[in-house]
Amino acid sequence: MKNKLSCIIVEDLPTAANFLNRFCSQSGLLDVAGIFPDVTSALRFLDERTVDLIFLDVEMPGGTGFELMDKLTFSPKVILTTSKTEYAYNAFEYYVTDFLKKPFTYKRFLEAVEKVSPPAPEPSAPAPAYKDHLFIKVDQKLVKLASEDILYIESMGDYVRFVTPLKKFTNLNTMKNLEERLDPQVFIKVHRSYIVNINKIDDLQGNIIYIQKQEVPIGKAHREQVMQRLNII
Repeated sequence: MKNKLSCIIVEDLPTAANFLNRFCSQSGLLDVAGIFPDVTSALRFLDERTVDLIFLDVEMPGGTGFELMDKLTFSPKVILTTSKTEYAYNAFEYYVTDFLKKPFTYKRFLEAVEKVSPPAPEPSAPAPAYKDHLFIKVDQKLVKLASEDILYIESMGDYVRFVTPLKKFTNLNTMKNLEERLDPQVFIKVHRSYIVNINKIDDLQGNIIYIQKQEVPIGKAHREQVMQRLNII
């Protein structure tokens, strides 16, 4: 659901002001913060508050809508509402959002408001679903490795080595590809040549991680991220 935009109506004719107020309420897009019959009272309000949008008549007692825009200290969106088309050029020079010629329909009103309303946010892409295992090709066959069994992964040029408690598996692969495929909640890159299972870290001394008595170096570029991920108390 979109957030409502704050607006005011500056219109000297009560009938026209009520008409606009009803349209604002009906749209569900706008929150009317005030209705003002002249430029002076509207500016007094706008000296204390800002709004997203002003519905602004042109000809009013004590000043025109263009004079109001000249005196604003901020830049709200403006939709001019007037019965005279000769003001259209001036409206263009003031970069108003739209020009509603009285009388206007609710449909035309909505078209103008939609130019002000921010677009609905794009739905966020669902988080990738990571599996608790992977298959790697080793010696012309596929070997299933559970994520929890992998202690760490080491780069070896065009190959990578998966180290488990019982065995090591060498696979034609790249660290970049693995970073995209492995669950980041479980695995973390600690060096340009090493990815470790963060749940398997036994100890850390200086720039060395110990996993089941095996040493894995921490690269300078990765140390800060590693320290943030560890549950240090």
